[in-house]
Order: sequence, then structure tokens, then C-alpha cells
Amino acid sequence: MAAEPALSATSVAPTGCCPPFDPSTLDRKEVHWEKKLFLKDHVTSFLHVPLNMNRHMQRDAALIEAAGAEPPQRLMLADERSPWSSELFIDVTRPVPGATMETLSGTFLTRVFEGPYRDAGRWADQMKAYVTSKGRTLERLFFGYVLCPACAKAYGKNYVVLFAKVDDAHGG
Repeated sequence: MAAEPALSATSVAPTGCCPPFDPSTLDRKEVHWEKKLFLKDHVTSFLHVPLNMNRHMQRDAALIEAAGAEPPQRLMLADERSPWSSELFIDVTRPVPGATMETLSGTFLTRVFEGPYRDAGRWADQMKAYVTSKGRTLERLFFGYVLCPACAKAYGKNYVVLFAKVDDAHGG
């Protein structure tokens, strides 16, 4: 099992909230997870726009902090299979009491995108083409968020990392 790439800070001054994100740590990488632990949550959406995200994030952040389960770099994956809801997977370092926990395993190809969220459809198409170019089959697509909106604004970059769960057979 290959080690997952580190999420590391860049030379940007930290905000005190989300650490700066270095896109080179996850751009065009192959990541292998074996039972990687996440807090799982669900938000209601309208045409992929979350309606109750703040309430969920505040509750989840409080639970994670109380459990001492914060990772060095924040990572939240969103599975937006429906325009009406999203499944959220928040990276944690240990089980969080009072929360639904889930593990993710498998091989993931990654790409880092930067820009407004309205470009998400274009990013998904580019990610699907990238997976195909690697001779792999897409099984599931996650949008990965490494910065909260306030920190993205403070750092001047809105990074979104797409994680494509792919077949475990190696492509050519």
C-alpha cells in the first residue's frame, strides 16, 4: 500500500482557521486508502447548492474538536450524486462520539482545480477525461474541499480537489 501524499502548507501566512494548501501535494496523484476514517453527514441541496450546510458544519466541527480528531489539513469530500442532496465525508483522525462514521477504501486519482464553484461541472468532465486517459474506470467521484470559504477568500485561491475512485486494476 503506497503512502498517501501529505497535505502541506505553502509559504502563505496562515489565517488561524484552515492551514494554507499546497496544490502540488494532490494534483495528478494516485492515492490509496485502506479504511480511511471519515465523519459522514448528509445535506439537502437545491440544484447542487447546499441549503443547510452551515448548521451541519458547525455541529460536525464541534464534535470533531471535542473528540480531538482534527487532522493537520482539513479535507471534506462531497458526493453529489443528486441535485437534491450530498453525502459529506469529513476527514478525522479517530472515531467521533455522537457522529456517523464511515471508512473509504480503494484507489483514487486526483486533480486540483482552482476557481469558482460554478465551474464544478466542467471540472467533473475534465476529471472523467483524465481517468479515461489513464486507462482506468471511474467508480465514484468526490469533490474535495481543503479550505472553508472564508479562508479561500483570505488566501485568494479557491482550491477544489477531485477524487475519482477508480477500479483497482492498473491501467496502461
